[in-house]
Amino acid sequence: MKQIFTILCLFSVIQLTNAQTVGLVLSGGGAKGLAHIGVIKALEENNIPIDYIAGTSMGAIVAGLYAAGYSPEEMEKLFLSDKFKFWSTGKIQEEYRYFFRKLEESPSWLNLDLQRTDDKLKLLLPTNIIPEEQMDFAFMELFSSTNAVCDYNFDNLMVPFLCIATDVYENKEIELRGGDLGEAVRASMTFPLYFKPILIDGALAFDGGIVNNFPVKNTIETFNPDIIIGHKVANNARRPNEDDVMAQLENLIMQKTDYYIPPGRGVLLETKFSNINLLDFGKILSIEKAGYQTATTRMDSIKMLVKRRVSQQKLESKRTAFNIRKPRLKFQNVQVEGVSDPMQRKYIIQSIKHKNDVIGLDELRREYFKLVADPQLRSIRPVSIYNKETGYFDIHLKVKKAKALEIKFGGNVSTKPINQGFLTLDYLFFDDRAYTLSSNIYFGRFYSSIKTGGRIDFPTKTPFYLSGYFSLNRWDYFSSSNEFFFEDVSSPFVIQDENNVRFEIGMPINTHGKFTLGTSYSVASDTYYINESIKKDDIAEQTNFDAFSANIGLEKNSQNYKQFATEGISSKIGITYTTGTEKYKTGTNSPFNQGFIANHEFLTLKGKYDNYFSLSRRFSLGLYGEGVFSNKNVFSNYTATLLAANTFAPTPFSQTVFLKKYRANKYISAGLKSVFYLTNQMHLRLEGYAFLPYRRINEGDNYKGFYDPDRFSTLKLMGLGGVVYHTGLGPVSLTLNYFEKEDTKFYVVFSFGYVLFNKKGY
Repeated sequence: MKQIFTILCLFSVIQLTNAQTVGLVLSGGGAKGLAHIGVIKALEENNIPIDYIAGTSMGAIVAGLYAAGYSPEEMEKLFLSDKFKFWSTGKIQEEYRYFFRKLEESPSWLNLDLQRTDDKLKLLLPTNIIPEEQMDFAFMELFSSTNAVCDYNFDNLMVPFLCIATDVYENKEIELRGGDLGEAVRASMTFPLYFKPILIDGALAFDGGIVNNFPVKNTIETFNPDIIIGHKVANNARRPNEDDVMAQLENLIMQKTDYYIPPGRGVLLETKFSNINLLDFGKILSIEKAGYQTATTRMDSIKMLVKRRVSQQKLESKRTAFNIRKPRLKFQNVQVEGVSDPMQRKYIIQSIKHKNDVIGLDELRREYFKLVADPQLRSIRPVSIYNKETGYFDIHLKVKKAKALEIKFGGNVSTKPINQGFLTLDYLFFDDRAYTLSSNIYFGRFYSSIKTGGRIDFPTKTPFYLSGYFSLNRWDYFSSSNEFFFEDVSSPFVIQDENNVRFEIGMPINTHGKFTLGTSYSVASDTYYINESIKKDDIAEQTNFDAFSANIGLEKNSQNYKQFATEGISSKIGITYTTGTEKYKTGTNSPFNQGFIANHEFLTLKGKYDNYFSLSRRFSLGLYGEGVFSNKNVFSNYTATLLAANTFAPTPFSQTVFLKKYRANKYISAGLKSVFYLTNQMHLRLEGYAFLPYRRINEGDNYKGFYDPDRFSTLKLMGLGGVVYHTGLGPVSLTLNYFEKEDTKFYVVFSFGYVLFNKKGY
């Protein structure tokens, strides 16, 4: 009898040992959280079971992916992919940059919204640095099929899962154990200011690390595992001093977390980093390796606590059995939430509505990013819901309309006399079509302008827009000393005033292109001196040109930045017919006795090609080509002919200098650009260009202009070299510029912002 009792006791101990369950808890920590993948990999290699998993912030992402059936190798591949780089930075892949819906380019840095509250206008600051559209679509893509399998219950995942978010209003934690897995993970990792918060069951949710960065207590209370393995990669905020504003804010926002596992309940692993920042996701391999080493070093202690083993073969069979149940992402119905007006819903649905009854993920992604490019829509969050009856997913678009009034400001700050400010006010609204009314102003010593007008977009089967604008433009070109860096500028020796009214109709060509038809009427007045030695009482020469023009063009653009691009293509070709009247008035030093009136009629054919080719992760090569052919006759004098000619200005600073040798009515040019990436935002670039005019404009006797009888004259070179850092507002650049110019040939320019202007009439 005693022997039987002993055998039964031993059998019970064996059963209890075999029934031992393990919960894995992963802390937040930004990019440091990628070390969790290495920990999981080490546990699997040593046959340590993971029966429950929980996490906060980055820990929630890794834990959520694991619970959804992703292996450590698949997670590593995901975080190494170009896709993840776009998700984490908010930048849109080249193939999804929808050019057609972009408004005319401006040097804006920042968008601010005006909201009317209690009969007062309130200025709303941006809520996030990183755009959320990429991330929202990514979480929908990653977890939709998993939602269908687990039926929105996290206990039914491959491994039961929970994560923590923070209720912004109540300033307390939200434990998420069901619902949309993608939205739960998205809420848990929404770090303030970097990412935009989302609504979870009516509560505005932020990063769970604000209140609970290590959900051990939640894991015990919810799953009650026998053993807990915890991995932390973060610490509480350091004690701030009076000069460290960021540390002060971190202490105000982040509550202290107790990184603690009760005695006898498990083991705490810690991976420490000294050189990893919040968004250093590019260092995944070294971060993951550090986590793997942490777990490997403590593996003997883990094995002493966890007696149960699960073979990798059995684990892989479990993962395969779970993943094989996931339905393919096919979408049928489109629903719009957040918009009450039926005409507005119709506009959005028509914008994304597919030709087929059922569409795949790639087509949905393409149409989604077309909507993202729409300035009338502030945000669009896609949520998919599995329809068991049809076997397809229904896509719900959670839409927020753009505020009716939007302010943008920007410009350029430079060490040269080209500083300018920029301010625009846009009024946006839509029903079954979209309306954008816009007014802007540039103010500066070199360039000033006012523009007003608008655009109407029609979301028909073949979308198109109609636009009309009125602009007043002024450029002041200054003579200057030969200083290398800073310049002592005197009075302007060339002033160009140009007013125009423009109308345009445009239609898209695939994702990156558009076809345009336009017409304009412009009044141009060029005021200039024959030489740059200007006396106080001198009267300038003046040439006026009133012109009507009509043009047709094809344009393509998929570049990632408005200036100093590093990827994508920008190309255009167009032909413009112009007819107008030139009126010349003599000045103090004029060699002519009287004024001059002449009619001009000409065609201009212009093409441009600017394309970047990625040769490695650290190097891109850009090819540039530009050509112009015009049968324009010479104007009344040499300078008037130059000012009316086409200008070769491929670099930002070259657009601000009066370069006689790079102006012609017929020319071809070519350029080569080398881009060396230092970081994702910073790069070195070297640019070299060759400009070859066809029958260049020469100065003849008595200040007349004439075309050189030689078809091709001397080749002119232009160059740029420097470092560029793309901030969230605009580019910061330090460049050395070279021009073939009579006096100064080299210019060192430090600049922040954009050199962009309102369009001319022709």
